[in-house]
Amino acid sequence: MARDSAPALAAALARELGGGWTLRTLGASGFCATWQAQCGDVRLFVKSMPADAAAPLHAEADGLRSLAATRTVRVPAVATLADAGDATLLALEWLDLRAPDAGFGARFGRALAALHAQPVHPPRYGWPHDNVIGATPQRNRPTAGDGVDDWIGFFARERLGAMRERLDTRRDGTLIGAVDDVIAALPAFFADGHVPRPSLIHGDLWSGNWGMLADGTPVIFDPAVSWSDAEAELAMMELFGSPPPGFWAAYREAIGVHAGYARRRALYQLYHLLNHVVLFGGAYRQQALGAARACVRG
Repeated sequence: MARDSAPALAAALARELGGGWTLRTLGASGFCATWQAQCGDVRLFVKSMPADAAAPLHAEADGLRSLAATRTVRVPAVATLADAGDATLLALEWLDLRAPDAGFGARFGRALAALHAQPVHPPRYGWPHDNVIGATPQRNRPTAGDGVDDWIGFFARERLGAMRERLDTRRDGTLIGAVDDVIAALPAFFADGHVPRPSLIHGDLWSGNWGMLADGTPVIFDPAVSWSDAEAELAMMELFGSPPPGFWAAYREAIGVHAGYARRRALYQLYHLLNHVVLFGGAYRQQALGAARACVRG
């Protein structure tokens, strides 16, 4: 979004929220333009995208509202999602983050466990509509039930299978074959008795999408929500780093982690690696191929 879009965005905020708003560009992220909006003492974090490509902003607002409704883990409040001429804006509560303190990991573990423990009614996997993971469409067609076979089918079709369809058949033929092998082997990953229970998950919870408020409260943002196996959330948290110290003890004490998670972790991480192949290519191809082959080897 160009700098000269600020007046249109300010006018949209005034229409939706009242007052007179000024905007300062924060620079474009990889997927949208970002702004700090201010009206008196009130500040908002604003994202904007062309109106005909703003599905990610609608998905983000839906995800944040759904997470907030659980009253388990803090997320930025949605101030408004509004049209601004040729653009769409998403205005969020401005959060001042602090460096995590010694107790942050434990608080985060308890909050995320509380989110994952929330019952899903009716129990099923998926989400009422598709959303996005990064800049990639994320397919979420809900299942009819919540059994192991429902989850395996969902993960095969809506996660690995959907990402497989986005790979380049000319460059990624070997990787596509390896993904097919993983999909065929999916039942073996649940032969240890793990019975997934549908949980509302953030869906893209790497270390860049969590933080700590000034009062010590954990906060998460930029979601790609779905009803999924909670282990899929934990695996993403370990893909590009690790949860903060104290997280695991608190999470395990609250709701536990099945012993077989250590094997399924690579399976769930494969989905995100494939997304990085789709988005960025490069070295992620070999990383995803190695992960897929390791999954099948066990």
